[in-house]
Amino acid sequence: MRKLRTRTTGLAAVTTAVLALSLTACGEDSSGVKSSGPAAGSAASAPSSAQAEQNTDTAKGAANGKHTGTARGAGAAKATTGPAAANTPVCTTKNVAISAAHQGGPPYTHIVLTAKNTSGHSCKLTGFPEIEFLESHRENVPQVAKSKPATPVVLTAGAPAYALVKLSDGGRTENTEPVTAFSVTLQGGGGLAAVKAPGGGIAVDPAKWATGYWTPELRNGADDF
Repeated sequence: MRKLRTRTTGLAAVTTAVLALSLTACGEDSSGVKSSGPAAGSAASAPSSAQAEQNTDTAKGAANGKHTGTARGAGAAKATTGPAAANTPVCTTKNVAISAAHQGGPPYTHIVLTAKNTSGHSCKLTGFPEIEFLESHRENVPQVAKSKPATPVVLTAGAPAYALVKLSDGGRTENTEPVTAFSVTLQGGGGLAAVKAPGGGIAVDPAKWATGYWTPELRNGADDF
């Protein structure tokens, strides 16, 4: 009789242990509510703030009919030339942001102008940038004919175009003048923009300066001057 009680007690303990393991496997918490994974609001299930922001931007882009950076893929927007230029409006200074940067190392004989389309729609750049470096020299910097592309440059939204500009020959005995800012006029009625010189200032020689045409790529085989 004593042995039977011992076996019954042992069996009850084993049953209790098995039941506890079963409840744990089913995801039941102490309140008796079952769940299929981590509790709502836990770090494992909540998206990061960056992911949430990206999801929001993607949804907004789809609603507005625009492509987000993710949808475009790794390739950036590029300028083009071709028949599309005929029906594309001319870029104005309200459509593009113009900046200048050194090309190569010292002595700085060239700068590169970049015109980036910030309008959200396509526009075209015609001809070359009309640059006025000095108030004492009202004439524009002369253009280099061999750098002219076959057709105007079409900038899709976010795309840049470039123009190489020669400042001097880099000689120490050159008659150069300092320039901290200058004006760029966009041809075809695009208007005038003020541009800051890179590095706080550049030295220009009116006898040697020249500018290339706007091109989709800086190295187009005709901009060495």
